[in-house]
Amino acid sequence: MRKERRNTKKYSLGVVVLIGVLALFIGASGMYWLLNDQLNALQKTNKSLAKISTVYQAISDNYYQDVKANKLTDSAIEGMVKSLDDQYSEYLDKQATKNLNETISSSFVGIGVEVTKDDQGVKITAITPNSPAQTADLQKGDIILKIDGKKIDNKSLNQVTKLIKGKANTEVKMTFKRQDKILTKTLMRKEINVATVNGFIDSNDKQVGYIQITSFSKRTTQEFKTMIKKLRKSGAKKWIIDVRDNPGGLLDQALNLSSMFLKDGKTIMQIEDKQGQKQVYKAQAKYDKGFKIFEPTTVLINGNSASAAEIFAGALKQSAHVKLVGTKSFGKGTVQTTIPFKDQTELKLTIAKWLTPKGNWIHHKGLQPDITANSTVFTTQGVINGNYQLGDESLQVCILQKILADLGYTVTVNGTFDETTKNVVAQFQQENKLQENGKITQTTLNVILAKYRLLKDTAYQKAINLLK
Repeated sequence: MRKERRNTKKYSLGVVVLIGVLALFIGASGMYWLLNDQLNALQKTNKSLAKISTVYQAISDNYYQDVKANKLTDSAIEGMVKSLDDQYSEYLDKQATKNLNETISSSFVGIGVEVTKDDQGVKITAITPNSPAQTADLQKGDIILKIDGKKIDNKSLNQVTKLIKGKANTEVKMTFKRQDKILTKTLMRKEINVATVNGFIDSNDKQVGYIQITSFSKRTTQEFKTMIKKLRKSGAKKWIIDVRDNPGGLLDQALNLSSMFLKDGKTIMQIEDKQGQKQVYKAQAKYDKGFKIFEPTTVLINGNSASAAEIFAGALKQSAHVKLVGTKSFGKGTVQTTIPFKDQTELKLTIAKWLTPKGNWIHHKGLQPDITANSTVFTTQGVINGNYQLGDESLQVCILQKILADLGYTVTVNGTFDETTKNVVAQFQQENKLQENGKITQTTLNVILAKYRLLKDTAYQKAINLLK
């Protein structure tokens, strides 16, 4: 979870003068103790910095081999952060900083492909809809041979990904192999947005709208409101909100969504700093812009629901009396902020605890569901979102085969969309009055997932029963 960045206070001459004037009223004795405390703190800081500076200079001047200055600096920072023994505080290098920012914004600059590496080379496993890759007719199964004219045989998957990504509105030239053909195409990189909200109307109860939130990123509030409006138009009058496997994200997004379900003035959460001072956050138009959701609701959680997902679930449980269904949540009860540096690195630092509306600190404890329901269902719809057909090989195909097998179909779970898988998909389509082509389209996928939830997702079933 990431809190808004705080600017370091800069005191002007006017403020210094004001302090001097106030000193006349405080009195000489009071001013002495005030200045003495400040001087003591400053002296301690200077002593520590002097020691670090001495070690840095000794190594730079006297170590028998050359040492890069930035390596010494980074190692010193990493050492200080590690001494906190806090898994959520860390010093992020350039790539880690970029990855964090992409996760928080739920967007990245690229061409819209997912890739994997096997014995054949680097292979495209998924194409993002409406992306440059889809426009250029790249296909799943294409094997990338060159990027900007350079072979990638000896490069790692991470190195290849970096070459594909880049600045928006810049071109990347890709050469790839498709069966027995060698093709070269030039694509324009652009910002690719990743949806954090999915939803549909329950196939059996047309008044139930299911909404899954995969993370709390910059666009989650707007995506959520749009989905609510869409499903309301389709007849939804009850809600199942799924935050299973949601690792968290931005605090402001958790506040916005929580406020939608709470009456104004009800507590969403509390934040407690190192001095024990508490700040209470309450539902209000500042967060929800007057958009409210008071229909019957249940929330699905599991052991991977963390941070902002727990703030949301805890707020609805304690301030809106919404039932939680599933298993105990992860238990992350701290708040982090980031401090950016000019070299594009960042310090992610834990700065406070967060508490539920009733003042509970759930760190390492988690939220307990009102109704326990274990489920082995693949809850993250986005993992297998897309189109799949004969010849595709990927983890997503493997998941689909596992789902089809659990639904009672005879299929080998091997991650390869072979003839058997094609025939099973065609059989499923025939039985469910879908277009019978043996391909996984978005329509076919939605029906498969709906069937799977009804049969295998016990938490979803119990949530449905609660709403009845």
